[in-house]
Amino acid sequence: MRFLPAALLGLCATMIADAHGAESNATGLVYHPDYLLHDTGPRHPEQPARLEAIMTGLDDAGLLTRLVRIEPRRAQDEWLLTVHSRRYLEDLQRAVAAAPQARLGPDTRASPASYRVATLAAGGVLAAVDAVMDEQVRNAFVAARPPGHHALSDRAMGFCLINNVAVAARYLQQRHHLERVLIVDFDVHHGNGTQEIFYDDPSVFYFSTHQYPYYPGTGAASEIGSGAGSGTTLNVPLAAGVGDAEIIAAFRDQLMPAAERFEPQFILVSAGFDAHRDDPLAQLAVTEAGYAALTAILRDLAERHAGGRLVSVLEGGYQLDALARSVAAHVGALAAP
Repeated sequence: MRFLPAALLGLCATMIADAHGAESNATGLVYHPDYLLHDTGPRHPEQPARLEAIMTGLDDAGLLTRLVRIEPRRAQDEWLLTVHSRRYLEDLQRAVAAAPQARLGPDTRASPASYRVATLAAGGVLAAVDAVMDEQVRNAFVAARPPGHHALSDRAMGFCLINNVAVAARYLQQRHHLERVLIVDFDVHHGNGTQEIFYDDPSVFYFSTHQYPYYPGTGAASEIGSGAGSGTTLNVPLAAGVGDAEIIAAFRDQLMPAAERFEPQFILVSAGFDAHRDDPLAQLAVTEAGYAALTAILRDLAERHAGGRLVSVLEGGYQLDALARSVAAHVGALAAP
């Protein structure tokens, strides 16, 4: 598929910055060609072609030249260890290095490059967070893989190795000294890893819309957090077949009042596009227009509570044409004047 290489993207970003000076009102983009090196094997849904389709879609939509390029870096152990155990990270490194194709679970595959790529994905989110916090951009989208929201503190799961959004939430709190972070997850599959990591933590609010009952089997409305974190997990399970109207209503009727009460200082988005009506891995019926509407709500919440600070991170989405169109709609809404 056709997409702009990293060098050309960097040139576009430099030209924009030279022409306009400070880009605090722009939308940032994290992408690196090394994200394609995570090899899941033939016929696996989570494939490098996903990112190729996304970059082509952004180019076709005329968005690439409007986005400020943010260069990713590898996340250091200091930050990975805020959500994952040292033993898990060491086991993961050994597992991916041991064979050309490592099986980390029934549906999770990796290759020798995967650990480095996963740390670059997590670090890409941290770079986006820094760019937003430093007011270089207003918000950002991270087009990285492998995805993260199923990764538990001590186990890979559901195509995910490192929980990118969870690491970013802890980074915001410990590096940037924020007190309250909102994570919004609209992937069709419940982000069980993210929920597990913050389930008893009142400083991180986790909101999820997802098909239910469905993989991974978590995300019932009764799951609201525990201990001090009781009330800072909000799940909105959706039945197979529902589409834009129902998911938009969930954001307006449940997320918006919850966010008003929580008053987040930063919003992180687990942006999965597998709730699209054409996606083969689930049975919801969201459209590109639906994703644009959800994004507008999130941007409004960020403007009202968090100074506009929002970073969106790619999770699922496996029908390539639908993924490309949906990401273009999402990023277009983030970048709207």
